[in-house]
Amino acid sequence: MKKFINDVSTVETEMLDGMCLAYPQYVKRLPGLDVIVRAEKKEGKVAVISGGGSGHEPAHAGFVGKGMLDAAVPGAVYTSPTPDQILEAIQAADAGKGVLMVVKNYTGDVMNFEMAAEMADGIEVAEVITNDDVAVEDSLYTTGRRGVAGTIFVHKIAGAKAEAGADLAAVKDVAQKVIDNVRTMGVALKPSTIPAAGKPGFELGEDEMELGIGIHGEPGTSTEKLQPADAIVDHLLDKILNDNVDYAGSEVAVMVNGSGATPVMELYILNKRVNDVLTEKGIKVARTYIGNYMTSIDMAGASITLLKLDDEMKELLDAPADTIGLTQV
Repeated sequence: MKKFINDVSTVETEMLDGMCLAYPQYVKRLPGLDVIVRAEKKEGKVAVISGGGSGHEPAHAGFVGKGMLDAAVPGAVYTSPTPDQILEAIQAADAGKGVLMVVKNYTGDVMNFEMAAEMADGIEVAEVITNDDVAVEDSLYTTGRRGVAGTIFVHKIAGAKAEAGADLAAVKDVAQKVIDNVRTMGVALKPSTIPAAGKPGFELGEDEMELGIGIHGEPGTSTEKLQPADAIVDHLLDKILNDNVDYAGSEVAVMVNGSGATPVMELYILNKRVNDVLTEKGIKVARTYIGNYMTSIDMAGASITLLKLDDEMKELLDAPADTIGLTQV
């Protein structure tokens, strides 16, 4: 294993320190805690928080800032944060109008966020659970579908709604609307290596790819012979478009998300085919996001996300945001 680390036991702490030193205008760390909050807290608004295991950077701390998250709670690599951590984030982010928790559908995340909400005496806390992955209905980590890269669209749209002054019920409602209309599927060419494990989570031959991967380094739904980029996109889109969201004749936001070790050049190649297929099907691409948003450490791979838009979601998607991982003016 070759990685720029000092000690596997300090990876997360040193990462957070390095992040806060690089971007003090965006984020700060609660003293002695693995909790990241906005550098300048905005009072009198609904707070939006999220989190999960480290290793998905820039998610989640990279989306703390104006127009997105008010706090993020990173656990150890691919490990849920503790209820005590999450409670500290709830208390630090609360600005008097309640807190919305955006939780990816993994058993540990859901359990720990809900325990923290129960401990948050005197603070109104609501929750949404993201489950955009169409690859599997259940996995080792979930009951029901996994929350993956589509979670970033929830952060953006719910965060914009909160920034505009909406109340907690309205922020939760728009977050749930995004969840109901967003779908994702991913593929890997090379697995990730967790620092503490020191070896890849699964093995692939030089001529193989893993379809239906999650974001925690786990194997996907099937190992297949490597295919050209267009054929891979066709497979992923076929699964997404034949799920239970009717994209026909709609406007969509597209995210072609890198898994951490995929050249942006290749993401653009994938995106070209995404646009060609959607255009052929009469689906209008209104917004496109290309890059690393929800990664899996050093995995070479990508995912495609489609969000069916309405006027409200489009307006909120376009609203200003100023974070490490996404800036819109």
